[in-house]
Amino acid sequence: MAEIKLAAELRTDFGKGAARRTRREAKVPGVVYGHGAEPKHIAVDSHALMMALKTPNALIRLELDGKSELVIPKAVQREAIRKFLVHVDFLAVKKGEKVNVELPILTEGELAPGGNLLEHVLNSLPVEAEATHIPESVTVSIAGLDAGASVLAKDITLPAGTALAVEEDAVVLQVLAAQAEAPAEEAAEGEEA
Repeated sequence: MAEIKLAAELRTDFGKGAARRTRREAKVPGVVYGHGAEPKHIAVDSHALMMALKTPNALIRLELDGKSELVIPKAVQREAIRKFLVHVDFLAVKKGEKVNVELPILTEGELAPGGNLLEHVLNSLPVEAEATHIPESVTVSIAGLDAGASVLAKDITLPAGTALAVEEDAVVLQVLAAQAEAPAEEAAEGEEA
């Protein structure tokens, strides 16, 4: 996993008005917390942060007042309609430290013939991983699964150094039977009645 470098600056103004001024300057207000230290209020370039967040579970090296600090994004707030970044919370991490993150679930293969549907019960898989070696995603094979089949968390092969942070018997994916459509004649008779 590659580190993404971002320049940040400390914020001294707080509140709604100060946050709006920060956003008008094309920056995103944020907070860095963790390791029992006092939270640091920062501002980060909006475009650079948006590009960094395109990588799932990005490991970010914040350059702040001549110092460098490793962080991961913990909470990202976006504007409801236009989806621009409003605020970000970063968690400070150290090499060798374990963190809980959620990995996107990718599927490969084809379901058994029959028009069945694949339901993602979990959109992402909660895992515990070393902060500087967070996998980007997990891949699950759905080849040949038929209606009624399920993939449990314990069935997923995790990358080395990663452990489940959810119950082993949690259903991650399940295959649903296709709904049979009523023949056209029956549908027409139902409308007349």
